[in-house]
Amino acid sequence: MSKRELNKYLDTLSHEQMKEQVLDLYGRFKEVKEFYNFVFNPKEDKLLEDARFKISKEYFPISSRRPKARRSVAQKLIKHFIRLGVDPLVVGDLMLYNLEIAQSYSATRFIRQDSFFTSMLRSFDEALSYLLEHGLRDEFEDRIQDIVKQSFEQNWFNRGAFEQLAGKSE
Repeated sequence: MSKRELNKYLDTLSHEQMKEQVLDLYGRFKEVKEFYNFVFNPKEDKLLEDARFKISKEYFPISSRRPKARRSVAQKLIKHFIRLGVDPLVVGDLMLYNLEIAQSYSATRFIRQDSFFTSMLRSFDEALSYLLEHGLRDEFEDRIQDIVKQSFEQNWFNRGAFEQLAGKSE
């Protein structure tokens, strides 16, 4: 169903029918419930704190299990924040936090997989694009430069690409 068709259908509904449909969606779909909960009670600080905890747990688990260091966990959280309409400043902060915690992890462990460094470069590129798109690059410039600096200090094989991306997007 296209948006236009949906609009036509919604025009045929009474206020009471529309209310019933929204309540039904709220009860059936977790995403709808999360959206309305966020819209009417946007606790962005709490959301950010929970997301940071989940990301850090990927690299530094509380229990004695091995770290999984999955980029996908942070990516899902970031997409969720964007879908909810969280303030771009908070989303940008989370994007850079993901990189910073990954660099903290790589500073304490030797990582053999090139895919780790490649995925971090992809995350860096996405973060820079997002920050530029929302005019927030200057807000985070120090953290961006620290990420580039860390890639050099930790001798990441793709450190030149980090520097190039940071310089290109200025």
